[in-house]
Amino acid sequence: MATLIQENGIKELSKGTHGVVVNHGMTTHGVPNHMVPDHEYCEAGKPEQPPQQCLETADATVQQAPMEEEEEETPEIDIMINNVVCSFSVKCHLNLREIALNGVNVEFRRENGMVTMKLRRPYTTASIWSSGRVTCTGATSEDQAKIAARRYARALQKLGFQVRFRNFRVVNVLGTCRMPFGIRIIAFSKKYKEADYEPELHPGVTYKLYNPKATLKIFSTGGVTITARSVNDVQSAVERIFPLVYEFRKPRTAADEELLRQRRAARRPAPSAPAPREVPRETPEVPPARVPTDPMHLVTLSDDEDADADAWE
Repeated sequence: MATLIQENGIKELSKGTHGVVVNHGMTTHGVPNHMVPDHEYCEAGKPEQPPQQCLETADATVQQAPMEEEEEETPEIDIMINNVVCSFSVKCHLNLREIALNGVNVEFRRENGMVTMKLRRPYTTASIWSSGRVTCTGATSEDQAKIAARRYARALQKLGFQVRFRNFRVVNVLGTCRMPFGIRIIAFSKKYKEADYEPELHPGVTYKLYNPKATLKIFSTGGVTITARSVNDVQSAVERIFPLVYEFRKPRTAADEELLRQRRAARRPAPSAPAPREVPRETPEVPPARVPTDPMHLVTLSDDEDADADAWE
C-alpha cells in the first residue's frame, strides 16, 4: 500500500486521506511467502533429524536471508498531496465592489467578474463570484480545505452578508509520487490502449483510470502526477498503476546501485560495541596524614613559610 505524507499535520490519513499519510509498505510481489516443507531442510545423506530440529534448521535458514532482497521487494512510495480544490455556496447575492473596498487581502478582478481573497492559515486562495459561489484552492488536505472554506464564509458574514454555508464538496485533488525505478514509457504506451503518449506535446504518458476515476501523468524518471476527485482515489490510483509500470522498469545503472547501497548503509543500525571489561584498579597507598600532637595547633601562612624555609635549608 502506498504512503501519504501530511505536510500540515491536521489529520493523519490512516485510511488513505491527505497530504506531505502514514507508512504502509507497498510490496512489489503481492504473493505471500510460502513455508518450505520440513523434509526439504533435511539432507538425504544424513541420518533423519527429529521434526523439532528440522524446524530449527528452517528458521535459521530463513533468518539468514539477506536484508537487501526484502528491501527491494517492499519499496515505500510517498504520495504528496499538493493541491485540494473545493467549492461551496453562501446562498446569497454578493456585492463584489463592497467586498473589494471593505475586505482584507482582497483583489478585485473586474475583467473576470470575481474577487480573490487569501488566507495565511491555511494558506489558500478563494475565488468569489457575485452569485454566491466560492471556489477555494491551495489546501493540502480535505480537512484543511473545509476549514479554509468556513473561514471564507465567516469573513463574508462579517462584511454584512447573510451567509449560509452550503453545498461544500471537494472538486479535485492533485497528488504526486515517485516510483523507485525509471519507466520505459514508450513500451508502456504501446501495450496499454488507455495510455496516450504525444512527445511533441508533453514529455509524459497520459493514463486514464476509470475505477477509481483518475488521470495520471507518467514520466520516464519514475515521477507520477495524479489528478482525482478525492485523496482516497489518489492512493487507489497509485496502487492500481504500480504493478503496470513495474513490468516496464528500467535496469539499474552503476550509479543507481551505488546510491542504493549508500541508502541501505545509512538505514542499517551501527553495530553496538561490546562494553569494555572493567579491570579492578589497585588503589594507591595514601600516606597517613600528619596529625599535630597539640590539639590546639593552628597552621597559618607564616608557619607554612617557616616550614618551607627549613626544608630548603
